[in-house]
Amino acid sequence: MNVDKNPVIFIILAAITILVGTLITTFIPLFAGITAVSTENIRPYTALELEGRDIYIREGCNNCHTQTVRPLPFETARYGSYSELEDSAIDRPHLWGSKRTGPDLARVGTKYPAQWHYMHMKSPQSMYKRSNMPPYPWLGDRKLDTRYTAKKMKVLDYPFPGKDAKDLDGKTEMDALVSYLMRLGKEVKGTP
Repeated sequence: MNVDKNPVIFIILAAITILVGTLITTFIPLFAGITAVSTENIRPYTALELEGRDIYIREGCNNCHTQTVRPLPFETARYGSYSELEDSAIDRPHLWGSKRTGPDLARVGTKYPAQWHYMHMKSPQSMYKRSNMPPYPWLGDRKLDTRYTAKKMKVLDYPFPGKDAKDLDGKTEMDALVSYLMRLGKEVKGTP
């Protein structure tokens, strides 16, 4: 039987093949539970880190930076060990990305001190002459809007102890963003 000579049979067989492939690769792992990762050892976001993550998304940082190190030798040599499920287990949405106009930030919190991030956000070219990243000095002048912080923490099921609310007092958007950047690479409890 020449399937390629009869377009109707070819289309039907192709559709069946695609459906079977989809069932095997998508739905079976979901029901088998092999895609779930334990969040027991994951450090939840603090209120300041979560606000910083929202600013990171708002300012479009994830359009140029990825947050996943692929298991390729040249990437692990530059950025450290490759990313695992635990690294982004509690992120909603995930910020893995695929475009690398700027460097990968998956481990940036373990690489530089906070002061470096402040200087870099104010003037990237002062840190790297050829950087094409725009400066964000106004974030240091904008007071952090915390009206919805507790609600976001509750919806995302992150603990919101009273001390977190006090940590937000007098903070700027730059403080929040740097706090988030300093967390990257330290998601798993016990990471130095």
